[in-house]
Amino acid sequence: MAARAVSLANKIILITGASSGIGRAAAEQFAETGANLILVARRAERLQELKSKLETAFGIKTHTVTLDLQDIPKVEKLIPGLPAAFQEVDILVNNAGLALGKAPAQDNDVADISVMLDTNCKSLAVLTKCAAKGMIARNRGHIINISSIAASDHYAGGSIYCGTKAFVTAFTDSLRHDLVGTNIRVTAISPGAVQTEFSNIRFKGNQEAADAVYSGIQPLTADDIADQIVYAATRPANVQIADIISYATYQASGTNIARVLAQQSGSQNA
Repeated sequence: MAARAVSLANKIILITGASSGIGRAAAEQFAETGANLILVARRAERLQELKSKLETAFGIKTHTVTLDLQDIPKVEKLIPGLPAAFQEVDILVNNAGLALGKAPAQDNDVADISVMLDTNCKSLAVLTKCAAKGMIARNRGHIINISSIAASDHYAGGSIYCGTKAFVTAFTDSLRHDLVGTNIRVTAISPGAVQTEFSNIRFKGNQEAADAVYSGIQPLTADDIADQIVYAATRPANVQIADIISYATYQASGTNIARVLAQQSGSQNA
């Protein structure tokens, strides 16, 4: 029997971190379903380019918001400030997030701590609060939070980032309890090694360090994770996907990675 996908045509979907990586891929895949999009990110030029591309290709309506999610007062005003046609958010995808550095806890940079907490935790909680109020009033909606295997699979040098993702997973689980008895679904998506700009940002432009993260494996891609987001969003109304945890092949945890492809390449070049 074919999978029973629910139509998202004309639904309104708000995606943070939409200018690149998983957020951009999710926007592209949601656009294919006929959904209308609210795209939020810091880079205005990228947002405008994506808006033009998706509206031309799929005939959808797209609204862009240039916003640094560290600015929590502006995050709180985001949904109330949307145009009337975009006010009723059907699906919120809290995708924006980042890691900065891999210092041990005793050497964590205070500025980096603030950026990660504000972006990964505070903005997600505030935007969820604002979206959930409208969803409760309409008794429909879906909140999808992008977490990570780092939420439970902790590692040296990840004290703040792992902590923020543990927050995302715990927040998501608690939110599901808060909304039980409503028609609002709550999902966490928890990927392993995904090759996006994530490592470039973490290592602050050190391309060699960023490339080493994915050396010897075929990592997950932004499209792989976007596919999981859209899958969760298109299940029948009686199905609530609580969490999707995925690893790259050759990966068993955040740090247990068999660099098989690199080994094979070395053998062939010997």
